[in-house]
Amino acid sequence: MAQQTSPIISSDLPQRDLVNAGTVTVITAPVGGPMSVMGSDMANVLDDGENLRVLPILGKGSVQNLIDIMLLKNVDMGFVVSDALEFVKTEYNVPDINNRVRYIAQLFHNDVHIVVRQEIRTLQDLNGKRVFAERNIGLPAARIIFRRLGISAEIDSHTDADGGLQKLLNGEGDAWVASVGKNAPVIKNIKNDGGKFHLLSIPYDRRLQDVYLPESFSSDEYPNLVPPGSKVDALAAPTVLMVYNWPAQSERYKRVARFVDALFDNIEKLQEPPRHPKWRDTVISAAVPGLQRFQPAQDWLNARTGAAPAATPVRAEEFRRFLAQRNGSGNVSHAQAAKLYSDFLRWRDGQR
Repeated sequence: MAQQTSPIISSDLPQRDLVNAGTVTVITAPVGGPMSVMGSDMANVLDDGENLRVLPILGKGSVQNLIDIMLLKNVDMGFVVSDALEFVKTEYNVPDINNRVRYIAQLFHNDVHIVVRQEIRTLQDLNGKRVFAERNIGLPAARIIFRRLGISAEIDSHTDADGGLQKLLNGEGDAWVASVGKNAPVIKNIKNDGGKFHLLSIPYDRRLQDVYLPESFSSDEYPNLVPPGSKVDALAAPTVLMVYNWPAQSERYKRVARFVDALFDNIEKLQEPPRHPKWRDTVISAAVPGLQRFQPAQDWLNARTGAAPAATPVRAEEFRRFLAQRNGSGNVSHAQAAKLYSDFLRWRDGQR
C-alpha cells in the first residue's frame, strides 16, 4: 500500500508594512496584577487581523512605564497610576511632563496601603523610621505623602516589593508602602498572628487633595489587618491608559487613534466575563485632573456622548474649591470627603 502523505498547506506571510501599520504596543506591569491581564484582554478582544493588533509588553510598573512611554521608540502607550506623574516631574526634573503625554481613559483606582508595625499609630510616627517602598509600586505615594506632610523617613526603594514586605514581617523595618488595587492578595495573605501589624490610617489632608481621593479599608476586606467592624482611612489615585503626545496626523497618532476607536467601541465586551473584573470600574468618560485627554479619545466621546470639549477638563482644584465652600476648611474627615465628592460630581453635572 502506498504511503499517504499529508497535503502541504502553503500561504504567503503578511506584508511587513501592513503588519507594522496595524500594530500598537501597550506596556503593562509584571505578571500577577490586573494590568498584565487587562493588556492580554485588549489583545484578545480588539484583534482585527492586519487592521489592528494590540501587542502587550510586560513592564516594571507606573514610574518606569511613564518613562518608557516618553523615551522608548517601540512603546505607544501604557498603564500609569496618576501620582507617578508628579514623582517623575520632581525626581527627574521633567517640568513639561503634562505636555509630553496624554491620557486615553481612566481605568480603575489604585489604593495606597501602608502596612506598619503595631506600635506605629500615625504617619508622624514614621519620622526617622525605615520604610520599604519599591520604586514602581510604592515610592511615588511615599514621596508625595511624606514630603507634603513633613515626614522624614528612611525609604528603601531598591528592595523589590515582595522582598520589602518580607523584611518588614521579619522585623527589619517599620513600614511597607504599596499602591495597588483593593483586596490585594499579597496584603490579604499576610499572616498576622498576635496582631503585630496593621494598616495605617492616612488622613485626607488638604495638602494631598490635588492628587488623591478619599478611600477606606474595612475589616471585611482585610480581616488580618483591620480590627473587626472598623475601617481605616486611605487614599486612592486613578490608574490611566497613557499615551505619548504624538504629533497630529503622524503615523503613530493615526495608529493609536484606530486603537482608541476599537477600545471604546468594545468597552462593554471587556467588562464581561471572563475578562478581568477591574474593567467594570472603567468609566471612559471620566476626566483625570490635571491631564489632557488624547484628542481622538475626546473626539469619540464628543461624537457619542456630547462630552465637554477637551479644552475644559474637570480639574482637582474645582473639587478643592467646592470643599472649601461647603466645609469652610480644606481638612475634612474621610466620611465627609467621600460624601462631598459625590455631591461635587452631582453639582458639576448639573452645571454642565
